[in-house]
Amino acid sequence: MTPMAAERTAVRVELLVDQRWFTVCELTDLTPGRGVAALLPDGAQVAVFLDRSGRVYAIANRDPFTGAYVLSRGLLGSAAGRPFVASPLLKQRFDLETGRCLDDEGVVVQAYATRTRAGTGAGAGAGAGAESAQVA
Repeated sequence: MTPMAAERTAVRVELLVDQRWFTVCELTDLTPGRGVAALLPDGAQVAVFLDRSGRVYAIANRDPFTGAYVLSRGLLGSAAGRPFVASPLLKQRFDLETGRCLDDEGVVVQAYATRTRAGTGAGAGAGAGAESAQVA
C-alpha cells in the first residue's frame, strides 16, 4: 500500500464555541435524521444533528422542561419551514437554528453555529490549536 492510499479525506463537524471552532465528530459519525450527544471542554453537552438534506445543527442537549440531557435522542421534523427537534420526554419542539421552543416562546436552549471542514490524513485530527469533543 502506498502512503497516498493510506490517507483519506475526513469531513469534520465543527461548532463555534467561545469564538473558536471546535471539532465534535466526523460527518460519517452522524446518521441523517438522528442526533448524537457530544461533550465540550467546559463539561456542557450538545446535541448534534444531521438532517436528511445533509445540513448539520447543534443545540444544548439539556431539555429545560425536565432537566434531562436527552434532546440528542429527539425526533427531527419541520414546522412552517423551520427545522426542529422534539424532546423525547414531553415532546416540546426546539428550533434547530435558534434554540427557541416552538411550544413556549419564553424558553430557549443554546444553539451553536456549525460548519463542516475537510481534513486529510489517517486520523484527520482537529488541526493545530483546535480541540475535539467526546461523542456518545
